[in-house]
Amino acid sequence: MGSPGATGRTLVPMPTESVGTPQVPLWNLANVLTMVRVALVPVFAVLMVGDSTAARIAAAVVFLVAAATDKLDGYIARSRNLVTNFGKIADPIADKALVIAALLLLWAEGTIPWWVPVTIIVRELGITLLRFIMVRRAVMAASSGGKLKTVLQIVFITGYLIPWADLLPQGAADVVLLVTSWVMLLAVVVTVVTGLDYVLRAVRIARAPAA
Repeated sequence: MGSPGATGRTLVPMPTESVGTPQVPLWNLANVLTMVRVALVPVFAVLMVGDSTAARIAAAVVFLVAAATDKLDGYIARSRNLVTNFGKIADPIADKALVIAALLLLWAEGTIPWWVPVTIIVRELGITLLRFIMVRRAVMAASSGGKLKTVLQIVFITGYLIPWADLLPQGAADVVLLVTSWVMLLAVVVTVVTGLDYVLRAVRIARAPAA
């Protein structure tokens, strides 16, 4: 007979994954919705350059649909236990692609001042780069402040996308645009503050002993 140790190794294969931690497929519903959001960005851009009220309303609808998938894919990922590291990274990237495209197009047409897209884009790209740098130590998921920032950005961008002057009386349209401008200022402030919070979190993670 062979040695007991050798027999044990040949008859009892080692498990390839831990019991109770099933592998989550990469192309699950939540991640597919994230990629759909990315695919809607060029559709939105094409509609934005259309010179008609209908095209502008369609652009706003596409923007809102794409933004809504962010909430939906997050809910699906959590409720169905489909959270993946890919989703944690790809989801904010998809959000940034949509928001950056909208900001640049709104600035190009003269709707918003240059410092708004510059501030937001520098913050978004900087934090995305920071997340990639820190991914070897920890995956930095979106914070509650980051989610508030996203909501405020979506609200003021939508407010500027909809052609209120073509849909409402002049006075009402002016009021909506005034409120939108204040939401824009608040969004910029929250964007900067949450960006600083991410930097502080990264510093704490970098200083902590490696696991």
